[in-house]
Amino acid sequence: MAGFVQIIEMKTSRIDEVRQLVDEMRAKREARGDVMLARATMGEDRDRPGTYISIVEFDSYEAAMANSNDPLTTEMAKNMAELCDGPPKFTNVDVTFVQER
Repeated sequence: MAGFVQIIEMKTSRIDEVRQLVDEMRAKREARGDVMLARATMGEDRDRPGTYISIVEFDSYEAAMANSNDPLTTEMAKNMAELCDGPPKFTNVDVTFVQER
């Protein structure tokens, strides 16, 4: 299974507002009838409180780029930046191997 994953690391003291922003974006996408990502997971780094890691999975690089170019994503990125304590760090990964239970 090929795919594409984007890992986003951010530091914020406003995680509840981040979660609300993510929920609002998901609702807007669902209202439009589209969902571009396959899965998204967010967690807090145990060793660095206030640092959060998002793992966003896409079916392909092309799907990820369509998501990146979507005006809703641009709006969310702008709003998210205002909630972060610094610029987020992005890592882009081409999936070459998946192991499931």
